[in-house]
Amino acid sequence: MTPPLPASLERARQLVTPALERALDRLEPGIREVTDYHFGFDDANGSGGKAVRPALALLSTEAAGAPAETALDGAVAVELVHNFSLLHDDIIDRDRERHHRATAWTVFGEDRATLAGDALATLSLQLLLDGRGPEHVRAAGLLAESTQRMIAGQSQDLALEGRADVTLDEVIAMLSAKTAALLACASGIGAVLAGAPRPLVDRLLSFGEHLGVAFQAVDDQLGIWGEPEVTGKPAWSDLRQRKSSLPVAAALQTDGTELRSLLGRGKLSEEDLARAATLVEQAGGRAWAAREADERLAAALAELDAAAIPAEARDGLAALARFIVTRDF
Repeated sequence: MTPPLPASLERARQLVTPALERALDRLEPGIREVTDYHFGFDDANGSGGKAVRPALALLSTEAAGAPAETALDGAVAVELVHNFSLLHDDIIDRDRERHHRATAWTVFGEDRATLAGDALATLSLQLLLDGRGPEHVRAAGLLAESTQRMIAGQSQDLALEGRADVTLDEVIAMLSAKTAALLACASGIGAVLAGAPRPLVDRLLSFGEHLGVAFQAVDDQLGIWGEPEVTGKPAWSDLRQRKSSLPVAAALQTDGTELRSLLGRGKLSEEDLARAATLVEQAGGRAWAAREADERLAAALAELDAAAIPAEARDGLAALARFIVTRDF
């Protein structure tokens, strides 16, 4: 059962969506057509995603004692980078559906979708640097560093894909960059824009780093056992793509002889995929990923408890973190 959405997510959509659309107005019309489709702005039934990263950015600035609006440029910037990565990931992974809609590359072609992703990445830094103040410059530096880490993680993901000897340490290192880097950035960028002291920023970055691993641990479970009508992706999607996910890596560390043999074959049938999912679960891969998500959540919450932040901001960050670990989409 889907848990109720934290109030911070709806607030983020209300505050960030108009600012995001204003930022997208800077794009060339042909690129804007692609991004409007990708974000769902051209469709009353479209979905702009969960808004987790903008919500973290707004709560981050409140954790530093500033109003949420202080983080607006940062919230938009991290959402732009996130969606740059989604546009490119959909092409790399050959995903044809996202949020129950056809992916941008299947509608506009790979070239236009790639350019749209490039445009979003560039626009994210432009938006922050237009702020001119030292806090905006520091926020741009944090975003650029986090984007580089994210891209490095995506490269590592490609290198690990399909490897039957992948280890848990390799997978955790990969997803710490691919997923956790931008969630950490979102968790700290608001405090940077508020001029918070470095120790507080570091606490919030560490909170986001742990939360990012938890986020991916949940995503990796949904990528195999998620309900397609809820996730918007085909059944066993990560197994189809031979993703080196946490459940698979954990299962291979036990006696994964049959699983290793199965994943080493050519194209897998629906029966093969169902068998592989069963083998991963029987070997404890699903349970391991669930424990990792819970342990990382606890570590993230411990960072909040150790930080000197207002109770309302702490509660908001904690509620959002718990939602991330209990969601089913």
